[in-house]
Amino acid sequence: MQKVNRKYINTVVKKALSEDLFPKGDLTTNLLASRNKIIKARIIAKQDGVISGLDFCAEAFKIVGKETIFKKKIKDGKKIKKNKVIAEIKAKTKTILIAERTALNFLNHASGISTLTNKFVDKVGKKTKICCTRKTTPNLRLLEKYAVRKGGGYNHRFNLSDEILIKENHINSSSSIKNLIYQAIKTKKLITVEIENINQLKEVLGLKFKRILFDNMNLNELKRCLKLCKDKYETEYSGNANLNNIKKISITGVNRISVGSITHSANSFDSSLLI
Repeated sequence: MQKVNRKYINTVVKKALSEDLFPKGDLTTNLLASRNKIIKARIIAKQDGVISGLDFCAEAFKIVGKETIFKKKIKDGKKIKKNKVIAEIKAKTKTILIAERTALNFLNHASGISTLTNKFVDKVGKKTKICCTRKTTPNLRLLEKYAVRKGGGYNHRFNLSDEILIKENHINSSSSIKNLIYQAIKTKKLITVEIENINQLKEVLGLKFKRILFDNMNLNELKRCLKLCKDKYETEYSGNANLNNIKKISITGVNRISVGSITHSANSFDSSLLI
């Protein structure tokens, strides 16, 4: 599993700040006579949710102004109530005003993902793992998968090199699903095979690989497939899972449910910075 580290945080935050500051900096803040005055600010939650991305938020202020003192009032992965303080900042006026939007963008984006993930997790309980997918924002995958974990979810593969996932288009491009699996087994990598129907499942049963992914299958057929698996494989479901049907899917006994929407469709968390 790839981890968020200081180098990654610094790199992505610098790129984000450059979008705001290129080519001539903050023209409005430069007008302020008090721009070098040390002031205090607070970041306030404007909704209930799960917080994440605080290190990204803090880094934005610290890159703009080395004098920054950023005090977290809550840890990543913790639930917060509306109107509670998320963090306190002490820095120059210009530091706070220049970094504010970039800092909040990271915080709100990550916290939105963690909050939505946690809603799914609460629906299914501890027996079923809620997993994200590779449906992530380009260049922000590590942040978004980190946010999923802080919401109580689990990460699917980070990239194409992590494991072998034999999907529909791979099968359609191969002469035989069995031959493709045999080739995969030789690599000694973790293998997941996507299955669309019970006949396809019967074709691969008995082959030695880790996980079967049931794709867009109705729940009755899913239950029949799970009985055939008899705990020989880790099982996963994927396809249009949402907050209305996630509990019904989990009750089938499937081990994991992939939910692309927790990264690609999460609403931004609502917070604001007050001086």
